[in-house]
Amino acid sequence: MNLQLFSELNLKEIFPFELDDFQLAAIRALNAGHSVVVCAPTGSGKTLIGEYAIYRALSRGKRVFYTTPLKALSNQKLRDFRDRFGADMVGLLTGDASINRDAPILVMTTEIFRNMLYGTPIGEVGTSLVDVEAVVLDECHYMNDRQRGTVWEESIIYCPSEVQLVALSATIANSQQLTDWINQVHGPTELIYSEFRPVPLEFYFCNPKGLFPLLDNNKSKINPRLKPKPGSSNAYAKGGRRNGARLEAPSLEFTISRLAAKDMLPAIYFIFSRRGCDQAVANIGNLSLVNSAEAAQLQQQIDEFLARNPEAGRAGQIEPLYRGIAAHHAGILPTWKGLVEELFQQGLIKVVFATETLAAGINMPARTTVISTLSKRTDRGHRLLNPSEFLQMAGRAGRRGMDKLGHVVTLQTPFEGAKEAAYLATAQPDPLVSQFTPSYGMVLNLLQTHTLEEAKELVERSFGQYLATLYLQPHYESLAHLQGQVAQIEAQLQSIDMEQLAKYEKLRQRIKVERQLLKTLHEQAQEARVEQLGLTLSFAVSGTLLSLRGKHVPTATPIPAVLVAKSPGSGQAPYLICLGQDNRWYVVMTSDVVDLYAELPRLEIASDLLPPVEMPLKPGQSRRGNQETAAIALAIPETAELNIAPEVLAQQAKVAALEAQLQAHPLHKSDTPATILKRRNKSLQLQAEIAERQEELGQLSQHHWEEFLHLIEILQRFGCLNELVPTHLGQVAAAIRGDNELWLGLALVSGEFDQLDPHHLAAAVAALVTENTRPDSWVRYVLSSEVEEALAGLRSTRRQLFQLQRRYNVAFPIWLEYDLVALVEQWALGVEWLELCANTSLDEGDVVRLLRRTLDLLSQIPHIPYLSEALQRNAYRAMQLLDRFPVNEIVE
Repeated sequence: MNLQLFSELNLKEIFPFELDDFQLAAIRALNAGHSVVVCAPTGSGKTLIGEYAIYRALSRGKRVFYTTPLKALSNQKLRDFRDRFGADMVGLLTGDASINRDAPILVMTTEIFRNMLYGTPIGEVGTSLVDVEAVVLDECHYMNDRQRGTVWEESIIYCPSEVQLVALSATIANSQQLTDWINQVHGPTELIYSEFRPVPLEFYFCNPKGLFPLLDNNKSKINPRLKPKPGSSNAYAKGGRRNGARLEAPSLEFTISRLAAKDMLPAIYFIFSRRGCDQAVANIGNLSLVNSAEAAQLQQQIDEFLARNPEAGRAGQIEPLYRGIAAHHAGILPTWKGLVEELFQQGLIKVVFATETLAAGINMPARTTVISTLSKRTDRGHRLLNPSEFLQMAGRAGRRGMDKLGHVVTLQTPFEGAKEAAYLATAQPDPLVSQFTPSYGMVLNLLQTHTLEEAKELVERSFGQYLATLYLQPHYESLAHLQGQVAQIEAQLQSIDMEQLAKYEKLRQRIKVERQLLKTLHEQAQEARVEQLGLTLSFAVSGTLLSLRGKHVPTATPIPAVLVAKSPGSGQAPYLICLGQDNRWYVVMTSDVVDLYAELPRLEIASDLLPPVEMPLKPGQSRRGNQETAAIALAIPETAELNIAPEVLAQQAKVAALEAQLQAHPLHKSDTPATILKRRNKSLQLQAEIAERQEELGQLSQHHWEEFLHLIEILQRFGCLNELVPTHLGQVAAAIRGDNELWLGLALVSGEFDQLDPHHLAAAVAALVTENTRPDSWVRYVLSSEVEEALAGLRSTRRQLFQLQRRYNVAFPIWLEYDLVALVEQWALGVEWLELCANTSLDEGDVVRLLRRTLDLLSQIPHIPYLSEALQRNAYRAMQLLDRFPVNEIVE
């Protein structure tokens, strides 16, 4: 590769090692002034591209914002960049921490970056982005996160086009779509895609029999040894039963021993529950995984940590850590988790039992990852891991520069086996989907600096809208095809007098109705005659004129006939012997007589006239007559017009008159009236279908804008908007970061919190930001009456907001938690940490999170406009009460 292509900097000085092709391609694109989407496996060196953007900006006297999805990752990047670029060059901005914020390299959560952009007019660089040359969006695949993914979309939409974006993502199925979208809404963007993994992955399957390669030699299918043989009882290849017994997972000790024997440690052992991780640490017994030198290093570093943080150690965690074993999950004290991460990175911890959150970007690569189960419980039920989740965890295996291979071990469980493991190991990653959702904060912030039309333009630039347009494209094409058909038909009908056509169609429809009425009248008259027929037939004598049609005379039209004689039948009714107008003899039953004409004179029939001797006298028999009967047959009159009811005759005349009008109509003489009408009806039918499809497509394509308008209506109902201009209350809500900015704003301006003492205020604020996801959680402390009264004063407002959100199908949370927040009050009153945790069922990590969420909102209050001075002052004092070890985040 010609290094002269990189005129900006001397790459060899910055990176004294050979760069991969995808890294060089990304650097070339950046130097060309383009933004980049870099999709590459975990551990492949994507961060280097972000570091290059930093080096280049520094060489030009410019700045770079480096964004991450999590505070923990931001803290980690702060440490990394301080080591690389110097402490003075790097700053940190999180919700409750601001360190060296004017530094040329500013690390922050993506949410903070999005909030900065809200105040930036479209197409301009706001004051906060002065001299910013590039923004690195690390872990950009977080766009898939159901709760927070919208932040990445908004950041890309609002970011000024002159600022280069460096989007770093794990491999995704639709990376080209993501790139095309950024190209549309932001500016020229190149996709840099690589499946190259510096440390290739080797997949294994472990069951109680041992540790086996999961895939075949081509790495494309399940290892044939793991497939059940036809007729065998080997069910290890898939979850289920063998010989009627449930399959078991290999024991923890067995799995760890296999990994140690094959030199596959250190390992991250993923277990999808906190309790499971803690239990694994306890169940591993007194096993030590470190040698004497490593044990000495661990002893020294752990003891030094405990000397600095005497409250951070826990009996169940300290002793196993000396032996190279640890747990890592959200329930553990953050400072202790930081120690675990640091020791693991040094290679001193050999097995860390971790929940899935460890896979979300924290820099803790291992030689091996163990995935203990291939399914997990979610708020939407129990399901198999999706390929991206599996790859995210698997990607932690293999340390660049240390391991030739990374090992991924999946375990047999009672529910999943090698079949499911092989599927996930060979599956392609999932596509990114849009999680874009307008929020109250978005609406208020946009309307503070943009017109409604500009806001609509921004909303319609979302990745969700882009994907919807792609999805709807075939529907739009189908719609265009229908519109083309209508245009063609209308052109054919252009020469037709539409008024004449309407009259013709009206006449045609009237004839149709009158014919139907004629048929009905005829049927009614016929039914009336049939009712009389039975009685009349019993008195009928030879020579009576009849009409025959029925089971024994299956003809299309009734046959005029004369009754010649009656013969005893099999039942009470006699058989009738008749001579038809067609000079044939018929033997019938009374049910075959459709009419009898008693008003007509009878024919003279000789008493000795009988059918041929060979003709059986049974119903359904028929024989041709002779010359003698032919003369009688000629005397039988036509009966079709006889006995027609007067109303039927009148209706027949009416129909005939209308048919004559139709024959005389000008269009009838054109020979194509039916074709014209068919075309006209087809045109009307297509136009109705087009209107229906346009409405459906409009709803789908305008979905996000409809949500935006619904939020405007709710905000107007609560007085946050005057027309479309944010009021004081609206500006309060706009200044808040939270899950439901309107609810938080309404609570803070209600006056209920204004006179609360700092420790009471802390508890009241905690009630607004705390969700109790587990009904069995408990706290032994009793909440003070002052806080209860303040919260009770919000219930009416909460009820109104809940009703409006339900009406508009808005799902933002409206928390008002009573049960847990007494913890916050007690912590603010100075209760010791161990005592606090002893009085709740919550894990320490959960208590820290509760307190940090409270701190986050408290830290915002002094900067929110139009709040009372007393509230702002007490919020500041409440922060000081809460912000002590282990709640405070220490960034060294």
